[in-house]
Amino acid sequence: MHSRLTWLLLTFGYLFLYVPIIILVIYSFNESRLVTVWSGFSTQWYRALWEDQQLLAAVWMSLRIAFLTATAAVGLGTAAAMMITRFGHFPGYTPFAAMITAPLVMPEVITGISLLLLFVALEQAIGFPQGRGMLTIWIAHVTFCTAYVTVVISSRLRELDPALEEAAMDLGATPWKVFFLITLPIIAPALLSGWLLAFTLSLDDLVVASFVSGPGSTTLPMVVYSSVRLGVSPKINALASIIILVMFLGVFIAGWIMLRMERKRDLEMQQVVTETLEAEAALFDRPPAHVRLEAKP
Repeated sequence: MHSRLTWLLLTFGYLFLYVPIIILVIYSFNESRLVTVWSGFSTQWYRALWEDQQLLAAVWMSLRIAFLTATAAVGLGTAAAMMITRFGHFPGYTPFAAMITAPLVMPEVITGISLLLLFVALEQAIGFPQGRGMLTIWIAHVTFCTAYVTVVISSRLRELDPALEEAAMDLGATPWKVFFLITLPIIAPALLSGWLLAFTLSLDDLVVASFVSGPGSTTLPMVVYSSVRLGVSPKINALASIIILVMFLGVFIAGWIMLRMERKRDLEMQQVVTETLEAEAALFDRPPAHVRLEAKP
């Protein structure tokens, strides 16, 4: 009875989440201009999407901003996470941690207005940035995406055993060498997860970009929102289907890469433990003990 209820709830949850997406993909192949009236199978909206230069320019703009945002957010988020988890309670620790995570709970409207006022004040004071465009959108996206990336990487760093880093430093490794050879490979899955999260958040943002954008810097969500206000077009359904497919492939490839990295790390740890036990057995002239680490499911 308990198992049947669990499966029922799981089925309801999956249907609630994915049936709207499946319907959207199906209606992207609708021949009719009316998205709620099915009149036959057609790929004309995918061809129309390819010929829409305004939409393609917005897609290219959003992809560039999302890539640069994710890359910068991972760099800044890694530095912030190291400060929070590895440098203890330094003077100003609490205000620093609060300021890093504040964008998580701040409404996007407030973030957008505050950044707009900042850019206007800077332009009047020092002449930078001149107007609003791709640069201001990128700065705004990095501002709030860094908070999410910091949380992801901080959780991974807290799970990392400090004894590994301390052992490497005891053997003579410099702090930078410990970071690049010990810490970075272990937190690599978190870096990849944070990069994908920041990329998705930047690609999906509408509110903040609307405040800090200018002429010639229209992003994909802004174009889609403007189109939907005049009525949902099957062309938008085709665009959404392509984005869903790309994101699905990205998540699948990222999961496969992280799984391979975890297995490789487990094998390396198993090899290190085996070599240590063999060296210990040879030192004390006794048979080596056999210890096997639990493999990841």
